[in-house]
Amino acid sequence: MGYDPSTSSSNAPAYDALHAGDFPITEKEVTIPAGAALTRGAVMGRITANGQFLLSASAAVDGSQTPVAILMQDVAVSGAARVGVVAFSGEFNATKLSFGAGHTAATVEWPLRQVGIFLKAVLGL
Repeated sequence: MGYDPSTSSSNAPAYDALHAGDFPITEKEVTIPAGAALTRGAVMGRITANGQFLLSASAAVDGSQTPVAILMQDVAVSGAARVGVVAFSGEFNATKLSFGAGHTAATVEWPLRQVGIFLKAVLGL
């Protein structure tokens, strides 16, 4: 029996074509620093000093310049840091990702592949 959206929970995210294959997705809760406003599909880096995750930007020098995860939910953080869910493995639609300054699907593909995240260009979605 296949997936029937009419029977899914109202808390489940709407289908957005972010997932792009059958490679297992491994998710984990991580800390996202205060002031971040991120959408599902953001390519995340990890700050070496405190272990928090934020949008990976190529010019960063705190460790977050290296893409290591995909954000699995929208996160708006005002005030203190917040917990968010990221994927550390899986196949994802490159056309549905959001990138920090200086990154593109081409620049993040190899670093993400090294941690078990594979990008596909799924067009027409």
